[in-house]
Amino acid sequence: MATSSINSSGTSASSTVSNDIYNRVQQTMASQNSAATKLNTTLKNDQTKLSALGQLQSALANFQSIAAGLTGSGLSTSAATSVKNVLTAASSGTAKAGTYAVEVKQLARGQFLTSDAFAASDAKIGSGAATTVKIDFGTAGGDQGFAVNGKAASKSITIDGSNNTLDGIAAAFKAAGVDVKVVKGDDGKFSLAIAGQSGAANSLRISVSGDAALKNLLAFDPDGSQKLKQASAGMDAILSVDGKDVTSASNTVDKAIAGATLTLTSAGKTDVTITQDASQIGANLKSFVSAYNDLNKKLQALQKGDLKSDTAMGQVSSQLNLLLKTGGGSVSMSALNTAGVSQDASGQLVVDDKKLKAALAGDSAGVGKLFTNNGKGIADLLSAKATALTSDGSVISKEAGMLGREISSINGRRTMLTKALTAQATALVALYTAQAQTAAGSAVNGTAGKSGTLFDMLG
Repeated sequence: MATSSINSSGTSASSTVSNDIYNRVQQTMASQNSAATKLNTTLKNDQTKLSALGQLQSALANFQSIAAGLTGSGLSTSAATSVKNVLTAASSGTAKAGTYAVEVKQLARGQFLTSDAFAASDAKIGSGAATTVKIDFGTAGGDQGFAVNGKAASKSITIDGSNNTLDGIAAAFKAAGVDVKVVKGDDGKFSLAIAGQSGAANSLRISVSGDAALKNLLAFDPDGSQKLKQASAGMDAILSVDGKDVTSASNTVDKAIAGATLTLTSAGKTDVTITQDASQIGANLKSFVSAYNDLNKKLQALQKGDLKSDTAMGQVSSQLNLLLKTGGGSVSMSALNTAGVSQDASGQLVVDDKKLKAALAGDSAGVGKLFTNNGKGIADLLSAKATALTSDGSVISKEAGMLGREISSINGRRTMLTKALTAQATALVALYTAQAQTAAGSAVNGTAGKSGTLFDMLG
């Protein structure tokens, strides 16, 4: 009963309440507790259901994460190179088996600039007047001059009396995301070393407005005045694959061979061989089955417990079961059974190792495509379905949102009811106390000579 401010121990801040009056108040208001009890029960049920929906969403998200990882890389192919010091290669399940002739003609590198040298790295440079250093990124040496890289935002750096030293300038550049170090030469003097990101389009153009000494130190225009010295220009990696040229701003190249990533280490020629990896297909298929079975156990527990007869729970189960029964229209379930994967009476996936090994030995690529095939394999389909079921517009999200709003509403009604019941209890205490002092009759049955109760009086 919501009368916590009225107690029988006589510790109320406003008055002392005897046990007799407390019991009379409690007896009179007993009928009022039903509304509060109903609200509390509804609130508890909603909170329990909301928590269960969270568990459902989490279980689906965990499964999707595992499934997406398995279908996304390293499933059915491996990559090897014939010359080890030219590049390394890694392949994903989408890489096409075969041998590719690769020639690395040029590695990518970043522009490297150095400044004049000074006797000390912490010596003041210039007057300390506020100076703005602007750094643009782009391609130098073209027919039209420096071409700004529209994908790389310019940087603006302020140098003043607080940081007009080599150390201060280096710190300001680093804070802006530009790699600058103070280096000590063999002669014991200090200078700035500025390293741009790799790729021709990441070359630097540095303009300075303000202190003349800083301008004479830092200005660098590929088409004009160059106070900084260029030790090396920014360059793209250049390679050919089966005679077709490919350029890359980075030495990590993922567009030369579809489904493979090449990490270039030196100029030279090598063959890259992509091969089917049957053992990897089998291992990942088993990992997928294990992940699905963990999900299925959680779904069954929720369906028998806190989400029994729940609409969202029912839709999740039916949609996943439908995919496993029909293959989504793109996977032959009989072929999957032949490959050793089936579903038992409880909905768990079961792997027959003997059938799986035989299927992999006969056609490992075919087994791999049952599993993941440009979004059409059974793992692809189940992963995509789990993603859809956990999206913002999914039935789970909608139901969780509705429950959240209902819980907020119930809490608001509970607050109002608590205030009303507290006011009634306070009024009853005052009335019964007055009656006890004047012997004016019974507050429950009405005062002498009148019919009705206190609740009639309170409306």
